[in-house]
Amino acid sequence: MKCPYCGWEESRVVDSRPTDDREQIRRRRECLRCFRRFTTYEGVETTPMMVIKRDRGREPYHREKLAKGIRRACEKRDISTEQMENVVDRVEAMIGRSFEKEIPSRVIGEYTLEVLKDVDEVAYVRFASVYKQFKDIHSFLEELNHLISEK
Repeated sequence: MKCPYCGWEESRVVDSRPTDDREQIRRRRECLRCFRRFTTYEGVETTPMMVIKRDRGREPYHREKLAKGIRRACEKRDISTEQMENVVDRVEAMIGRSFEKEIPSRVIGEYTLEVLKDVDEVAYVRFASVYKQFKDIHSFLEELNHLISEK
């Protein structure tokens, strides 16, 4: 492991423990040249999840793209960054439980709406307005009425 400070390629592991989610191993290392310490993470290499777009095209899944859409829906709402990250984590957990290598963007949108509904109704409606591409005010009102009837 190359030292991020001096570039030396030899280091020793000082401490090793699992991360809180138990998905990775966190290692504290010490450079054998400059003796500075740094942290590395070791995890299982997985094949990237592919997203099937509406136009049937495919692209790799990017967490940041989902997080950006959620942040946009939550703008000017009393929702912390931690809560938004939690939404992304919950959606990713739902995606992961499918055990599929490819997932339609429609399914990711539905999972996101399901989680946002529990977090903030306004964020839910904002995300739905982009995701469902409402054609007119009537389709928007239908969604609002559906949300109200579930309460």
